[in-house]
Amino acid sequence: MRLSVIGTGYLGAVHAACMAHLGHDVRAYDVDANKISLLSSGVSPFYEPGFEELLQSALSSGRLRFTLNVEEALANATVHFVCVGTPQLPGSDAADIQYVDNAVKLIAASADTPGLIVGKSTVPVGTAQRLAEELAARPSAPALEIAWNPEFLREGKAIEDTLRPNRLVFGVDSEHAEKVLLQVYGTLIDEGIPHVTTDLPTSEMVKVAANSFLATKISFINAMAEVCELVGADVVTLANALGYDDRIGSRFLTAGLGFGGGCLPKDIRAFSARAGELGASDSLRFLHEVDKINVRRREKAVAAASALVGGEFLGKNVAVLGAAFKPNSDDVRDSPALNVAASMHLRGADVRVHDPKAIPNARARFPTLTYCEDVEKACRDVDLIVLATEWEEYCNIDPLAFRSIVRAPRLLDTRNAIDREYWAGAGWLVHALGRRPLTPHIDASQERL
Repeated sequence: MRLSVIGTGYLGAVHAACMAHLGHDVRAYDVDANKISLLSSGVSPFYEPGFEELLQSALSSGRLRFTLNVEEALANATVHFVCVGTPQLPGSDAADIQYVDNAVKLIAASADTPGLIVGKSTVPVGTAQRLAEELAARPSAPALEIAWNPEFLREGKAIEDTLRPNRLVFGVDSEHAEKVLLQVYGTLIDEGIPHVTTDLPTSEMVKVAANSFLATKISFINAMAEVCELVGADVVTLANALGYDDRIGSRFLTAGLGFGGGCLPKDIRAFSARAGELGASDSLRFLHEVDKINVRRREKAVAAASALVGGEFLGKNVAVLGAAFKPNSDDVRDSPALNVAASMHLRGADVRVHDPKAIPNARARFPTLTYCEDVEKACRDVDLIVLATEWEEYCNIDPLAFRSIVRAPRLLDTRNAIDREYWAGAGWLVHALGRRPLTPHIDASQERL
């Protein structure tokens, strides 16, 4: 099928390449000339494992092209995917949907054939129905219909989540729209991927409800971590015991620094704001507490770091390992790691930040911090190492080797990602959020290594 993709950010670029991989003829449009130039040359503007290889393969096949010309993108296409951002409105918790509105208006003004406009952006419930009514009221042809097909991408696993999703959701108003989407995703459906066909508002609700549930689960275990620290309990063992209950499950029960990025924080706030507009603010009041717990984790981490260096950051060197909000990403939007780094810097610490992929983006947001391309350089002569993003390379650091380069062997693990006993056995004072601190001791078997 001939498809267009409007918006070539993280969502749009990945979706366009994946649709081409599935055999569709895809034209992707954006107003950002630099982004279009990079993508057209096979270079990704962001880090996503495996994406650049997929992009280059799709381009070389001739099934994918990027363009600054909207008429070229829309020409002869029967399906138009809207993949633009819905950021938080300045000074408000509500979502800014002007880019979605503008994309739909652009398609309506420029499309040359009847077709289906498919929203993938996360929007307040009711947006799709409003857009459908506005399209229906247009006096001129070609006929265009609205459907919603929410995305469920995890940064770091976006290709897998597009080509091997755990479900597909189709919000439609007609059998024709469902038939078109079944054709678009025919290869995946033939492979046994489950699909749910529903109405427009339910399809919009699925994404924000899923994100709200995940955010609640993360904040729940982090609230338990706060209690564990007060009573001397161990949140990792607690989470493990809870996870055996199949009504609860173990996923998203890792206590730590909390969630960030461009989705969960803004989506739960926008969902709460929309509920207030609908007169249902009491129904989602708990999401405000979920958000507060999440933000509080950053403050708890800074307080723990302060205690480890003697209660005063002034004159102390601190290495922060991680700037991205999660591993396998260069996304620093609402990053807990960067927030903690900046807070310690403002309190007088000399903070050096390392990240395998996110340093350029981090430097653009927090230019006053010191960034190190080499993890050993970041840790040399420091009084504390803060593991803030659980990149695999940090979990594999040799604590014996690093003990010889730091000024004081102290580690704050904000992600419960490392082997505490191993580090303590190498002579480190180890504190992990929600767990009792481990005092340093020397394990003779390690000392011989």
